Amino acid sequence: MTTNAPDPLDELPDPVAAEAFRRLVRHLRHRHDAQNIELMGLAGFCRNCLADWIRDAGYGGDKAAARELIHGMPQDEWKATRQSPATEEQLARMEASLKKNP
Repeated sequence: MTTNAPDPLDELPDPVAAEAFRRLVRHLRHRHDAQNIELMGLAGFCRNCLADWIRDAGYGGDKAAARELIHGMPQDEWKATRQSPATEEQLARMEASLKKNP
């Protein structure tokens, strides 16, 4: 697809896109074994990115509220109960992955 061509994704009805987004977020809430650092290393985004993206899209809450919405709990609670320390290998993969982002 060329950069001047319309993106078919833009033709996706908003209710369909919203439902798919909610399903993705609920899936990530359930799959807390998929660590943010692993998501960053593989795909260059994580739950915190989704929180930033909803703010960019017009969500009126602050960063903490957006992250709580995505995580399903306050970020401090998420970190204490769901997040394990990142390894040097995970950090290196994340850095390499982020270089691929637009």
